[in-house]
Amino acid sequence: MQRVYEFFRRHPLWVDGFWALVLLGGAAAWTVADSRLTASERLLSVPLLPALGAVVALRRRAPERMLLLAVAAGLLQLAVDVPTNPADAAFLAIIFTCAATGKRWSSRLALGAGLAAAPLAVVRWPPEEAGATIWTTLIQAFFLTVIFALSWVVGDRLRTRRAYYAQLEERAARLHREREAQARAAVAAERARIARELHDVVAHNVSVMVVQADGAAYVLDAAPDQAKQALDTISTTGRQALAEMRRLLGLLRAGDDAGGEYVPQPGVDQLADLIDQVRGAGLPVRFEVAGRARPLPSGVELTAYRVVQEALTNVRKHGGEGASASVVLGFGDTALDLLIEDDGQGAVRELCVQGGRDGLGQGLIGMRERICMVGGTLAAGPLPGGGFRVSAVLPLRGSG
Repeated sequence: MQRVYEFFRRHPLWVDGFWALVLLGGAAAWTVADSRLTASERLLSVPLLPALGAVVALRRRAPERMLLLAVAAGLLQLAVDVPTNPADAAFLAIIFTCAATGKRWSSRLALGAGLAAAPLAVVRWPPEEAGATIWTTLIQAFFLTVIFALSWVVGDRLRTRRAYYAQLEERAARLHREREAQARAAVAAERARIARELHDVVAHNVSVMVVQADGAAYVLDAAPDQAKQALDTISTTGRQALAEMRRLLGLLRAGDDAGGEYVPQPGVDQLADLIDQVRGAGLPVRFEVAGRARPLPSGVELTAYRVVQEALTNVRKHGGEGASASVVLGFGDTALDLLIEDDGQGAVRELCVQGGRDGLGQGLIGMRERICMVGGTLAAGPLPGGGFRVSAVLPLRGSG
């Protein structure tokens, strides 16, 4: 039964054609059987009946045109005095169809024609029963008018219901698109955050390990103790990198049952250890704290640590031989100020704009993204006399 229903739903023209044939068959039988009809009336009904059958068959494909055809057929029926017959049910069908799916002007025309059809038909062909009075005629006209009006009301109600469901579907589709867009934005933001974390962890620790490995290879034969110290530094740095990688993996597995090993995020308190590590890698760094140190929002803590870490990594990468750096951490009433300067060769300005070529300068992009996330500002670029400066202001209100 479901397959039959789906077939008819996909082929409405076949259904309407079937009912048109049924209607034409009944009207033809009426034309032959009704003894009240004259030969001229039977002849005049020949073009009317197929026209009304076409109205039923094509009402859903072309409702406006079929309404005009039905109006023309009804006027012709009045003009040539063809009495009401079974084919007139086509008027109810086209009124319903125009009210449900036709354009607004056709719906209003169908309503007006339906309200006028019954009184005109009763006046044109009054009841012929014995004892029929004016009240009988009025009652008959009233009930026929109600039938035509109900046909339009049911169709208009169906139009309203379809529009309501269409609005619900459109709203559901819009909400689905918005959820997908939000999910994509969240995924992109999370990927960018993880990329920043990986860049900071890998770039800093690997650069330290590379410097220490080069130094160990250089003094391996001449100074074994220094080579051993460099290898110890490499080992310690590698363990720190692994710890931070485990922290990142723990965040990625936050929803898994297996859990993970979580390591606290680095903050301002760990800057001294970071700077000692950089000094151990051969880069002299002067560290100064201005103002009264106090607890900071976690977002500001991590951002400050990563900015200093990336700035010092860039000094080792681009500063050249004999470079030194200074880090000033300033605690203000409403903001945390960071100033990292070096006296090395500095980096070309190309690295400060859109990452430079071949992915170089991604650390500066990561700095800007981190600082923007906490509502801060960043100024970075080469110094006129050589070297490089990174200046950041991290607001302390509204951060977390």
